[in-house]
Amino acid sequence: MARTPNAERSERTPRDRDRRPSDQRDRTERDDEFVDKLVHINRVAKVVKGGRRFAFAALVVVGDSKGRVGFGTGKAREVPEAIRKATEQAKREMVRVPLREGRTLHHDVNGHFGAGRVILRTAPAGTGIIAGGPMRAIFETMGVQDVVAKCTGTTNPYNMIKATFDALNNLMSPRQVAAKRGKKVGDIVARRDGAAVAVAGAKE
Repeated sequence: MARTPNAERSERTPRDRDRRPSDQRDRTERDDEFVDKLVHINRVAKVVKGGRRFAFAALVVVGDSKGRVGFGTGKAREVPEAIRKATEQAKREMVRVPLREGRTLHHDVNGHFGAGRVILRTAPAGTGIIAGGPMRAIFETMGVQDVVAKCTGTTNPYNMIKATFDALNNLMSPRQVAAKRGKKVGDIVARRDGAAVAVAGAKE
């Protein structure tokens, strides 16, 4: 005798009934911890037999304000759908960036992609985010509080974003440097702090 759908539904335990709402709550909480910013939106056209078919391309940056950040692109016939696709891709491709004291970069670094060239420099407390356009969106969503950034190449937002991520992927924490050189973390940090004091004394 085959079971009817009503019989199968009645055999479900209370735990099974409560599982789906809890999963939805967990998914909502995970989405709430992310901060997303729309960097650029562009209208594109495809020439077909009957004329031109328009669509929208979106560039979105997503971060958790704790050192994780990612970017994504999406294309659709409507703007909200393009933004949704870009946001989902950004969440899938997030990377973790080591931060110094949770507010700035560990060291200066350069990055490039195509014609895009960017320079990222660490900054003392109170400096703020000195960056423009797409780079500012990355630092705000990543949780950086003090940084100085400059774009010396193209101002195309796609190349600027990818050049910035190239620079962030080249960042190394003192722990990673110490493991690579076979030294202690304290030696790396002491040498970095000593160099910073020497530079400050030379400026005075």
